[in-house]
Amino acid sequence: MSTSITTQRFLLRPIVADDMENIYKGLSHPDVIKYYGVSYHSLAATQEQMDWYAQLENNKTGAWFAIVSPDNQIFYGAAGLNNLQAQHKKAELGFWLLPEYWGKGIVPEVVPAICKYAFEELQLHRIEALIETLNTNSKTVMRKLGFVYEGCMQDCEIKNGEFISLDIYALIRRAV
Repeated sequence: MSTSITTQRFLLRPIVADDMENIYKGLSHPDVIKYYGVSYHSLAATQEQMDWYAQLENNKTGAWFAIVSPDNQIFYGAAGLNNLQAQHKKAELGFWLLPEYWGKGIVPEVVPAICKYAFEELQLHRIEALIETLNTNSKTVMRKLGFVYEGCMQDCEIKNGEFISLDIYALIRRAV
């Protein structure tokens, strides 16, 4: 599934070993991990995330991308698909950005490109986004991108010793 995707302002390319420091920078930042499912407290521990990205690729259960400038000099964050279920033609969307790039229209630009890739190249029918109920910014972006709110899974996961609820948003491939 290794591929690169370009948008007007960004390059989405496969995550590589050289991204580990930036991945750690994002997934150790308190503002990023506030509503994200994983976090790391050392660069060495971040290898677990790097292995996860590689496993998705190797097992064909997803594809995550580094969001970078077209010249590959600036790393903004990561986005992609996981829990890809070929038999059901669906996958789960995820994304995170380094805080200094929040509010700059990055997610609204890159998510449609990932969805297009999922629908056209991977032949998926459904893309799901599971968002912590308190994460109003991500829920707003999903609605603006045409994802439909389908409901809330109450107290469905434990994070930091507390139950959290997840809202389900989905985008269905429509025949054009």
